Amino acid sequence: MKKQLTAIIEREGAGYVSLCPELDIASQGATIEDARNNLREAVELFFETASPNETQTRLHEEVYVTQLEVSVG
Repeated sequence: MKKQLTAIIEREGAGYVSLCPELDIASQGATIEDARNNLREAVELFFETASPNETQTRLHEEVYVTQLEVSVG
């Protein structure tokens, strides 16, 4: 079974950090592709090892990524 999840990736220092907000799982990599692949692996390992109860507790079904405008200074 396939499941569509969100990957948020941002530069941190010389590499990239990736986050799956639906499960609160993070990873990292030297490139954007590495960070995404490492996050995919971490999420797949979670689903392989987590109990159904843990999966249900951690999985947020609705996640919205948006932007907001704020005043600075």
